Amino acid sequence: MTITALLADDQAMIRRGLRLLLEDQPDISVIGEAADGAEAVSMARRLRPDVCLVDIRMPRLDGIEVTRALAGPGVPDPMRVIVVTTFDLDEYVYGALRGGAVGFVLKDAGPALLVEAVRAAHNGEALVSPSITLRLLRHMTAAVRPRSAVQSPLSDREIEVVRAIARGRTNQQIASELFISLSTVKSHVSGIQAKLGTRNRVQIAAWAWENRIVEST
Repeated sequence: MTITALLADDQAMIRRGLRLLLEDQPDISVIGEAADGAEAVSMARRLRPDVCLVDIRMPRLDGIEVTRALAGPGVPDPMRVIVVTTFDLDEYVYGALRGGAVGFVLKDAGPALLVEAVRAAHNGEALVSPSITLRLLRHMTAAVRPRSAVQSPLSDREIEVVRAIARGRTNQQIASELFISLSTVKSHVSGIQAKLGTRNRVQIAAWAWENRIVEST
């Protein structure tokens, strides 16, 4: 199955480079390019790509606004949005994460990680890698006050799963570490999302760091 992608960046050279990297893969096809945020939202709603890669700084609508429009709370059929960013823009990353982004990729991270992020988003396994998202989550923890307690407390096992997600583990890795089946992990993740009111693994990881469920080591 071919994964369709939409690229949104105000720099034509960046879009061209991303297209070349992605279309070099046999299972990824770029079906649209947008030069600003408003065009990105319109094109995404019309084409319904599997994954949208969105720059954080764009004219008309920035990456946070685009993410909220395509994947934010209240969107009935949210799309999978990956924010393409640089590490010195952490203040924007938090807004995008709360807006529904399922992953983050540094512009200089290299082609392998970009492809991994697209495939992860398509498979419902948001990219929470120790080298990228975990650094961002740790960095923003110091500036964010803990949120209020959840309405439905998590079980001990769910807390273990949350910690593993926050540390960048995949479902398969969590299953191996906790000696449970893959289907059980998926069931736990669904239950955690329902209790926390989150839409994806990135938001679960953010909740864990905000509420000091995981210590920054």
